Amino acid sequence: MTWEPRRIAVAGTTGSGKTTLARRLSRRFDLPYVEIDSLYHGPGWVPRPTFVSDVEQFIAGDSWVIEWQYRAVRGQILARADTLLWLDLPTPVSMGQLTRRTLRRRVGRIELWNGNIEPPLCTIFTDPDHILRWGFRTRNKLRDTIPELGLHVPHLHIVRFTRHRDVETWLRRIGGA
Repeated sequence: MTWEPRRIAVAGTTGSGKTTLARRLSRRFDLPYVEIDSLYHGPGWVPRPTFVSDVEQFIAGDSWVIEWQYRAVRGQILARADTLLWLDLPTPVSMGQLTRRTLRRRVGRIELWNGNIEPPLCTIFTDPDHILRWGFRTRNKLRDTIPELGLHVPHLHIVRFTRHRDVETWLRRIGGA
């Protein structure tokens, strides 16, 4: 491959594996990484007031990997990214991953960012923004958005993965396997 990605944004629906892939790329290519959710969520799931400036400070670096989410910073990330990796997995795959992750985090009471833990599972019935409902409701939003990016962000290499094995193939091709 003729280009070496150094500023990578990882896109995908909730539960598609953005964070898992971003961490993997960080380790494999020795790229700085910050989980964007850790910058966004303050205690009690309240958005942190320094979120935008924290993201801008991180992406000012020469190389990095970060998840491409949160409308408030998507433009800034794209302006600096050289590569957008798009996890466009089938809905049953991403929803299955999201369900397993949510159950594991809730049952294990795993602390996430700034002391937050997943809410009780029963809130799926009462909270319209419960992560599982959110994931299902927003599952197709990127399918119209990302293909248009090539027209508006010409410097950006966009790589679409529709299966996990596509990621493995891509990593081997660029020497990362």
